[in-house]
Amino acid sequence: MIQTSALQFAYDSSGIDAFSFPDIDLPPKENLLILGPSGVGKTTFLHLLAGLIPPKTGDVFIADNCLNRLTRKQLDRFRGQHIGLIFQNTHFIRSLTLLENLILRERISVKKNDRYRREELLMHLGLSNLLNKKVYHLSEGQRQRLSIALGVVHKPKVILADEPTSNLDDANCEKVISLLKKEAEICKSNLVIITHDQRVKSHFKNHINL
Repeated sequence: MIQTSALQFAYDSSGIDAFSFPDIDLPPKENLLILGPSGVGKTTFLHLLAGLIPPKTGDVFIADNCLNRLTRKQLDRFRGQHIGLIFQNTHFIRSLTLLENLILRERISVKKNDRYRREELLMHLGLSNLLNKKVYHLSEGQRQRLSIALGVVHKPKVILADEPTSNLDDANCEKVISLLKKEAEICKSNLVIITHDQRVKSHFKNHINL
């Protein structure tokens, strides 16, 4: 499902901030943990996997689609339909309600308005009683769970999570990883987590170090 080959990236032509990444060959529905300290290019790697930035060299394949060979329009459409992104810093429209944010995400994915899916997901995440709350009224923990909901509501082929446990205590770290793995199983998706958090390692049989 996810394959990369000879990926390299540089933020400028000098090559000072250049990164080389290991090849990935991840079968459908398998999970992967990518570990590494700050500064080794973890978030850059995730952005390459999501098609948010083009590689300097190499290829990224998701479901036999080479992301860096798609046009910008094709890539935006593919990402909207098939990739779920969970960022370290949550991205919402704060003036909208929790429910309105979810419906908007569904529309971006060009998938049907699936009320049952939303209700099921929010129940799993413990957010069912907050549907009509504006995002700016939510607690930090509730926003984090909403970020997960936005990343998976459209049942993407691939779920990419950037440092989802970095600011959590041990108990909440366990909860978030369990939620992500459970949603990946429900969606029959690949889950890729990129983090420096060594606590997560015990939850994954597949992991690589940058």
